Amino acid sequence: MALSNPSLPSLDLMSELLLGMRLRGIEYRRIEVAPPFGLSFGNASQRAHLHVVVSGAAFLRSAEGRIFSLPAGTAVFLPHGGKHQLLSAIDIPCRDITSFTGEPLCDALSEIRDCAGKPGCPDNTLIFSSCMEFDLGGMQRLVRLMPEALIVGTLSERHPEVLPILTAMESEVCGRRVGFGAILARLADVLSAIIVRGWVECGCDGAAGLVDALRDPRLAGAIAALHRDPGRTWTVADLAAETGASRSVFAERFHAVTGVTPLRYAAELRMRLATQWIGSEQMPIDTVAHRLGYASQAAFSRAFKRVTGQPPGIARASQLRPPDQRAVAETAFPQEL
Repeated sequence: MALSNPSLPSLDLMSELLLGMRLRGIEYRRIEVAPPFGLSFGNASQRAHLHVVVSGAAFLRSAEGRIFSLPAGTAVFLPHGGKHQLLSAIDIPCRDITSFTGEPLCDALSEIRDCAGKPGCPDNTLIFSSCMEFDLGGMQRLVRLMPEALIVGTLSERHPEVLPILTAMESEVCGRRVGFGAILARLADVLSAIIVRGWVECGCDGAAGLVDALRDPRLAGAIAALHRDPGRTWTVADLAAETGASRSVFAERFHAVTGVTPLRYAAELRMRLATQWIGSEQMPIDTVAHRLGYASQAAFSRAFKRVTGQPPGIARASQLRPPDQRAVAETAFPQEL
């Protein structure tokens, strides 16, 4: 597969791979606060967060302690979640966002006001915040390569399509028209997806490993083939043929770039997809086994446990537990996946 620009992944390949992206909103908040304020977000679940500063301004202190300025009209996506704060000044003490009593506006959307009795004051800061499950399916490796914070201000010049979305979100947050909660949730998902795509198209900040493989015309064809047909019984020779390279040259190059063998990558891809289909999409285990090319459910279950360390039923059970328990179950999935 020839790449028109060796510095970027194939756009066709990335479009295909990003089709596996799932953004499932857990909780949305409309937050109006008067300075000084300090709001703490995140916990051990490591869910992604999106914050949009609609009016006013804030500072973000990331989980790693870095400080980012967020003027009005800025959105920030934190793919790894974790503990972080939004503050009116960097030396302000923080209060956990869950300690506020939110007023339900609609399903999954609540409003928090801490305005010293002056809601709607032009000096207040208005923020739309969402917490979501962020899953790239078979491309979950890509998530770990992302920086802790993706800020729209760094992407808007190259990706002006985010600006109308921010404008629409501002209008919905401020106007509170009929159905605004559902529209905000969908806009948040779209904005998050565009931010992720923008990071990929901007070169992924020079991230190594899998991104290097996607940029490499000797490997991109094989990876695209795996994602198109994960249920096929692939051999190294089959994958090498997709690249036009010899079996030994392909296998050596693949391992050098990604850190795993081609067949290990294929096995991890299948089980990541299986986890998504069984857990999030509630697909029957025997259907998943057939879809991924296994002769029997028993054979699939053995392969699933060999790769993940757990039986496939755990993936479904984790989705049926309360959020805090589900997060604990998800951490058992091997980190190298």
